[in-house]
Amino acid sequence: MTTFVDASLIAADSALRTLFAPHRASRPRPTAPGVPPTASNDGLSDADKALAGALMRVNHVGEICAQALYTSQALAARTGPGSTRTKEELARHLDAAGQEETDHLAWCKQRLDELGSRPSLLNPLWYAGAFGIGLLAGRLGERVSLGFVVETERQVEAHLDGHMHRLPAHDHASRAIVAQMKEDEARHAREAQRAGAAELPLPVQAIMKTAAKVMTTVAHRI
Repeated sequence: MTTFVDASLIAADSALRTLFAPHRASRPRPTAPGVPPTASNDGLSDADKALAGALMRVNHVGEICAQALYTSQALAARTGPGSTRTKEELARHLDAAGQEETDHLAWCKQRLDELGSRPSLLNPLWYAGAFGIGLLAGRLGERVSLGFVVETERQVEAHLDGHMHRLPAHDHASRAIVAQMKEDEARHAREAQRAGAAELPLPVQAIMKTAAKVMTTVAHRI
């Protein structure tokens, strides 16, 4: 049984690791067929690299937020009302999804380095905001928490699809990462749906889209 103190320490450790520690992926980084990693910037002009860097910075921020959301929702699951078995099952589901998001975080950071770009300077702010939202969603119950996962992943999938159209055609390295991320996010949404997610009200979905738009617009530049 996980105590409140244990769960809080796990959440604090996750926050520090997300914001300040190097990230290690548990899966190999996706690559385009027939394109060696050493050719990751072949055919890219300075303008292409600047655009790709800005887009991958936005994706990196999205993964920072994903870590905060899954961590806070797992904290709420472990410390909220309900049977211990049900709470731990939900928390483990969220932890597993968060591990794959850690892969995304590592891949995005590596690609940013290759492009000569940097993460957002506002990452601690993005993390704190997402953590608070996730904690609130988690406190509203298991079905709402899972519904929040579904809607978040749907919006992220649509956002990544838009990036596939905006990334330079010759940026095979970034496109391979985004394609795998998009596939993973869609699967996370399906898994949460099968676990009993509630459909969020349309006004809540609209608020989430507006908040995401503000984050992506600012992170593109800062």
